[in-house]
Amino acid sequence: MDAPVRPVPAVVVVGLLLGLAFVGTVAALPGGASDRSAPAVSAAAAPAASSSAVTGNVSGPSYLATSSNATFRFNATGGPGVVGISVPGKLTWTATLSGPNTTGTSVTPSNGSITSISSEPVSLSVKVGAHTGLFTLSITVTSTLAKNNTSATLTKSFQVLVPFVLRATLVAGPSAEVMPFQVKVALDGTIVGTTTVPKLAPNATYRFTYRYADPNLGSGYHTFTLTIASAHGLVTFSNGRTVQTTTFYVAPGPASYTIYYILGAVAFFGVLFIYATRVGARRRGTARR
Repeated sequence: MDAPVRPVPAVVVVGLLLGLAFVGTVAALPGGASDRSAPAVSAAAAPAASSSAVTGNVSGPSYLATSSNATFRFNATGGPGVVGISVPGKLTWTATLSGPNTTGTSVTPSNGSITSISSEPVSLSVKVGAHTGLFTLSITVTSTLAKNNTSATLTKSFQVLVPFVLRATLVAGPSAEVMPFQVKVALDGTIVGTTTVPKLAPNATYRFTYRYADPNLGSGYHTFTLTIASAHGLVTFSNGRTVQTTTFYVAPGPASYTIYYILGAVAFFGVLFIYATRVGARRRGTARR
């Protein structure tokens, strides 16, 4: 005789049905139960390092006279050190000068840092010595934020040449001390530079010197003009004027930068005399043939 079948309680049946429904719902999800998301955690995200490269530019003259000074300027930005105004990071730089012979050369300052994301141009004073040739100013910039850093090197090349040299004598008046002022230098009517004259005592004299280098100066006659910028009547050139000019001649053919053109009529006529003598010598030599 079989044992009587006991009815399953209704509560158990309902629980089994609910369990099957839950399993079916989970199975219907993509990837099953493993796709259930973890509870969200609220936290402030750290600033991401910029992936941009360090960029910049260097500006300055293309030609310098031997034993002279010039100002170069550069800008730099980018890299992990520039991620926003709230987290500016830092850019550091080092400047060096290379060339055929760097004796007597210097860069001031030779290093520094930029802490703003859009810096003003950094000014560098470059001094060159008595050696000619192609020189290169190199500025290595490193952008740093925490442990992230990126570097780039900015360069500017320039020629150092034996220059034309202008000389003149300035004379201060007897009435008062003359504060520092500038003398403007123009070549064929175009300003090519300025030189600052230091403070002068009454009746003092100052020997003015200006060096000008240009490998592209064409053949023919050219005129330098010196002008005292502050026309206050307290200082003049030795001729009693505030403007002084001289004209010189560049012969056709390759330029010789070992010749110094010295300001003044004596030097100018001396150049003409040498030129005429050389031409006459050639002609006499030809006649003998």
